[in-house]
Amino acid sequence: MKLIRFEAVWCPACLIMKQRLKKINLENVEQIVYNYDIDTEMVNKYEIGQILPVMILEDENGHELTRMIGEKSISEIENTIKEQVG
Repeated sequence: MKLIRFEAVWCPACLIMKQRLKKINLENVEQIVYNYDIDTEMVNKYEIGQILPVMILEDENGHELTRMIGEKSISEIENTIKEQVG
């Protein structure tokens, strides 16, 4: 499973989410982080709107499983990941 994150340095919610993600066990989840202002090709590819952060869970074939938009609690993130893992 892959967690793709879109964030920006000017986004307060992104900074909060970065700290929350450090508290979650993601050792079996590959993480890829894109900068909203720099990685515009990926922002367009994934059709990221103007609300950040955006976290997308993909399966091993690159199919989007779920998308989390905005600031989420640790339990919301953990539950969303657990739902997708099985």
